[in-house]
This record gives sequence, structure tokens and C-alpha cells, in this order.
Amino acid sequence: MAIELGKIGIWRGWHQLNADLAREAERLGFGAIWIGGSPDGQLTIVDELLDATENIKVATGIVNMWKDDAATVGASWQRIEAKHPGRFLLGVGIGHPEAHQEYQKPYDKIVDYLDGLDEAGVPVAARALAALGPKVLQLSAERTAGAHPYLTTPEHTKEARRVLGDGVLLAPEQKIVLETDPEKARAIARPTIEHPYLNLVNYRSNLLRHGWTEADLDNGGSDALIDALALHGDIDSIAAGITAHLDAGADHVCVQVLGDDPLPGYRAISEALLS
Repeated sequence: MAIELGKIGIWRGWHQLNADLAREAERLGFGAIWIGGSPDGQLTIVDELLDATENIKVATGIVNMWKDDAATVGASWQRIEAKHPGRFLLGVGIGHPEAHQEYQKPYDKIVDYLDGLDEAGVPVAARALAALGPKVLQLSAERTAGAHPYLTTPEHTKEARRVLGDGVLLAPEQKIVLETDPEKARAIARPTIEHPYLNLVNYRSNLLRHGWTEADLDNGGSDALIDALALHGDIDSIAAGITAHLDAGADHVCVQVLGDDPLPGYRAISEALLS
């Protein structure tokens, strides 16, 4: 793994990120900032975050392959790498069939896109692939630095590590709610998880593969499912849940704090796991 991300990073939608948050994440000791929500292919948000900081890495989680072509994204990577060498991991992914009428033969699309990144000069070690199922996980090991699974549990992490083998980046995302009241925590987490994720076939299929039932996924998600996908409780229990991914084989965990203000959660995680 050429780009060292540290053990814990933060995950936020591109529209939720700014220079001030990036500087605070770096001050708190996080190793990486993951940009979610399909940022545009010019990747100007990456420039903004890297310009505002000194050492923290930035990764996309993810650039959507249907939205921006590989040549455009590859040129953006070249620009960023020239200015901030070794600090940007380009995460790319296929998105969801519900969002794209042209969504056909997704595996072939991924292969073609990675070929395009090769042509654009983006090194294997500087890119990652959104991956859930075994076939795409294996492709991430063969054609990129590794995998960035989203909306998963440590059970998936353990299986993903088995598929990937050793020496391949595994960086799952984990949602958290810093709230000890279960009902309040679920009220924050459930809307984010239900819409859109529990209505998307990719995520439903992955959760079903790992032992959840249709009943768990329907009607907003069972309490057990919501609690697994969005950890809640005091900081010690949340830290244990994050560490469970590392114990299961993750190299790095991308933590997404849910709620109006993420900073108390990130500060608590820093104190519990990074100090």
C-alpha cells in the first residue's frame, strides 16, 4: 500500500466538507478524509482539502464511473498528484442500477474504466475500488490498491479480507451516532440508512449474503440491522465497534458521524483511538 492512510479516517459527503473541518481532522490525528457523495470529476474539493492541510491524506469514496469518464478523472488525479504528491487516493465505483438507465454489464464497465485510468497514468497504488461482492473485491485486489466497502459490518470485513488476501488495502466505512439512548440513536440513523441504501439492490444483496433477512431490510430496517450499520452508545462501545473492523482484517476504517454536528463524535473518537 503506497499511500499510508493510518488506522482511522473520517467519511463525509463532499457538500459537508470544507477547509476548517479538514484542518480539525488533521489536528485530531485522523489519517485520511474520505469524500463521499460522488464528487464531480474535476475534483476541486480535493484541491481545497489538501491545500488547507499539511499531511492528512484525502480519498474519494467514490467518484461514480457513470458520471465522469476516466480520462477526465485521470487528468484531475495528475493535477492533484503534481501539487500534493502521495496524498490523494482516487476511489472509484460503479454506483447503482436504480440511478442509471444505461447501467448494463457493470463488471465490464469497471474493467473498461480501470483500463482508462491506466491510459491516463493513474498508478494502481493510487486508486481504490468500491467493492462488496467477491467478484469485485477480487478485481480490486488485482487492479487497484484495494477495496472501499460501504454499509457493511465486521462480518463482511472478515470475508472481504479472506477474498482480498494479505497486503491489499481494505478500508470499510462505518457509521456512528454518539448517543446512549437507543431510540434517539435509531431516529438519527434510520433515515440515512433507509433512504437510499435499503432500497438499492447492491446493498440489499450484500446484506442478505451476510445473514440478514428481507424482514431486517424492509420497513426502515430492523433495530438490529440499524444498530449494526450505525453504531451507537458511549464512546467506549463505539470505539470497540470500530476496532472490530480492524480485528476482522481492515487496514483502515472510514468513520461517518451521523447527526447535525459531527465534531463532538470525531473528537471523542480521536481521544479514544488516536491519542
